[in-house]
Amino acid sequence: MKPERVAVVGAGPAGLFCAETLAGAGHHVTIFDRMPSPARKFLMAGRGGLNLTHSEPLERFLTHYGEASPRLAPFIRAFMPDDLRSWCESLGEETFVGTSGRVFPKSMKASPLLRAWLRRLAALGVRLETRQRFAGFDETGLMLMESPSGACEAMSFAGIVLALGGASWPRLGSDGAWSDILCRDGLAVAPFKPSNMGVKIDWTQTFRERFAGTPLKRIALTLGKRTVRGEAVVTETGFEGGAVYALSAGIRVAIERDGKAELLVDLRPDLSEEALAGRVSKPRQGQSTSTFLRKAASLSPAAISLLREGGDVPTDARFLARRIKALPLRITGVQGLDRAISSAGGVAWEEVDDRLMLRRRPGVFVAGEMLDWEAPTGGYLLQASFATGYAAAQGLIAYLSTGDQAQVSEAIHATR
Repeated sequence: MKPERVAVVGAGPAGLFCAETLAGAGHHVTIFDRMPSPARKFLMAGRGGLNLTHSEPLERFLTHYGEASPRLAPFIRAFMPDDLRSWCESLGEETFVGTSGRVFPKSMKASPLLRAWLRRLAALGVRLETRQRFAGFDETGLMLMESPSGACEAMSFAGIVLALGGASWPRLGSDGAWSDILCRDGLAVAPFKPSNMGVKIDWTQTFRERFAGTPLKRIALTLGKRTVRGEAVVTETGFEGGAVYALSAGIRVAIERDGKAELLVDLRPDLSEEALAGRVSKPRQGQSTSTFLRKAASLSPAAISLLREGGDVPTDARFLARRIKALPLRITGVQGLDRAISSAGGVAWEEVDDRLMLRRRPGVFVAGEMLDWEAPTGGYLLQASFATGYAAAQGLIAYLSTGDQAQVSEAIHATR
């Protein structure tokens, strides 16, 4: 296969992995990014422990992508969680499975992995051009890149992969500005919406001032028929944290539909209601309500105060146990894109073929969060970003080797 000059626009995980795959196939790769340095969102995500992927069975893993699961499944099957772990270990970063089933590098950090990754890309001859903003295509189909001075340069490449990210954490680079450019080009782009975001609750002033920043550990949250165990953190304006993020898509839909949502909080998911009622039916022997609940139900001060946010604490043991197991909280809204971990929306699936090439622009592929999908935290975001980056690279490799627009999608799924 003849080596070609190809471009990858976007230096996040999808773009970097796409570039590595293309360069590994012998192509001359240039990465463009509008930020001064690559993978800023990747580095931020790794500050609290870089959750690469998840160890659960693949069929269950795929359910976390909701409506986009049938679209993403072929790509994730072609680059699976074990493949991502092997890749990480090939860079000298061993991985381990946490108690929740999540997969992390042993260093728990993104920076050592990124440094090793950039060294590998440099050794493969990949060029990185920073402070370059994607500005669309000219009338002849050449890609336009805008420099910091505002000057646009038309560039010719044999193939292009766009991996420009979604619209969350815009200060880190993924501001979604590309959506207007592609819309003007005639492509369908679903509007961006926050995902994995905090929710808004009208706390009392006392609760907000005392407990903002306090974690609630080992709880369960229920929205409709779905229950998620995990933890949440009280904020000045509501709740955030892993358990909240897992339900964020459903909460957002309910808010859009009804203007509100009800979340049920189980403060002791490890105990049945009957067992809990037995514990809180014991005589109080002059103890205050807070002391009694702390000793009898093992509730933290924040959990006890949260019970009071729902009204007077029941004195009847059965009703008290029921309140502890299903405390209703009214969600009044969600945090915006500027504070969301990820975003829903992006390039509509009908705009790409089964190897992620834009149907309207042969030779231009799309990868990562700029496609219309969302997933909760827990390793699902990075796994799909890597998998679509790999798929777009394999699609471009096949396109360059044959130029046949009708080539079947098996090229994406070929064994590496």
